[in-house]
Amino acid sequence: MSQKADEWFDVVNERDEVVGREMRRVVHATGLWHRAVHILVYDGAGRVFLQKRSMKKDMSPGLWDSSCSGHVDSGEDYDTAAVRELGEEIGVHGATIGTAETELRRWFRVEACEETGWEFCWIYRLRHDGPLTLDPEEISGGDWLAPEEVTRRIAQRPADYCSAFKLLWARGVGLAMK
Repeated sequence: MSQKADEWFDVVNERDEVVGREMRRVVHATGLWHRAVHILVYDGAGRVFLQKRSMKKDMSPGLWDSSCSGHVDSGEDYDTAAVRELGEEIGVHGATIGTAETELRRWFRVEACEETGWEFCWIYRLRHDGPLTLDPEEISGGDWLAPEEVTRRIAQRPADYCSAFKLLWARGVGLAMK
């Protein structure tokens, strides 16, 4: 997702119901509740792809994060945002929401909290062996890692990871990816 000061997000209440609309910079500056998606892409060997966020990002530049993540634009739903973000950030086009192993699947939901930046998040998973085409405006690099390696790296250098990603991983994402 490109970072435009004029991006509009839906503002939501504690039940994730839309109650208004506001510009990105205002939402982030004032801590308004809004929506986001995280997609974890894993390969046939069970490794997960993690992205290292571009230094151009306004939030958490240079930190490691989910394979793909982004805001839900105003008027957009979670599923549409997940498909859009896959294409924009890592070049995975044509993903469809479904239940088959190779389809993009809703996995679990996280309530808005400080760690997520006051975002309600749906977490998705996708099996994809590549190729990936990383958007350099969004991502400076990435790596395919075994879940145990991700857990080890977070324990050793927690400051290198986005707070939302650490929260998702701690909730058992790493173990469920095996």
